[in-house]
Amino acid sequence: MADEDEEIVLSELDDADLVQQMHDDLYDGLKEEIEEAVNILLARDWTPYDILTKALVEGMRIVGIDFRDGILFVPEVLLSANAMKAGMFILRPLLVETGAPKVGKMVIGTVKGDIHDIGKNLVGMMMEGAGFEVIDLGINNPVENYLDALEEHKPEILGMSALLTTTMPYMKVVVDTMKEKGIRDDYIVLVGGAPLNEEFSMAVGADAYCRDAAVTVETAKDLIARRHNQLASNG
Repeated sequence: MADEDEEIVLSELDDADLVQQMHDDLYDGLKEEIEEAVNILLARDWTPYDILTKALVEGMRIVGIDFRDGILFVPEVLLSANAMKAGMFILRPLLVETGAPKVGKMVIGTVKGDIHDIGKNLVGMMMEGAGFEVIDLGINNPVENYLDALEEHKPEILGMSALLTTTMPYMKVVVDTMKEKGIRDDYIVLVGGAPLNEEFSMAVGADAYCRDAAVTVETAKDLIARRHNQLASNG
């Protein structure tokens, strides 16, 4: 146990130690410390993009691994994600100004008839933590909501979530409608939620089933990289 007198003063740490401390503070869900550290790095002329990737995204990657491995649980990850959001709140307008590269864009929402959103919120936060832009449609979304959002935001990824076995089939309605409109292949479709499985995701015509938020981030990055490679080789 450290002495009270030995409290860490963030502004006295050098850059490398400060970034390391931010990883620890994200892990512990310390929102104010993250805000302070982001501002310190900005004052030291760090680019918003470097702060995002080296401090926040890397910190959340570590959180994601321990979440996947059952060392951290949902309440702790939500605290980490909230701390990251506080840092993002400072960085987002600066990232827009500097035109920083985005990993990709995702539209996500819980399907019609379903009002569960903890899992979906966690996925949204973890995706933001990995550098994605996330448009969250909330709960109880009919097919029109998804289609409008795809048209408006032009994301690479559509994510759908369901927690009830009765609402799961609605995912197929959305994918079938996308097929009818000839736009299914323009998007990566990811589905998630406790009662789902790999088999179900194939049956509804999704690209992948994501067991949890950490897996979603890995899957999304992998599928986007593959898509870019295909486009490059077809180009």
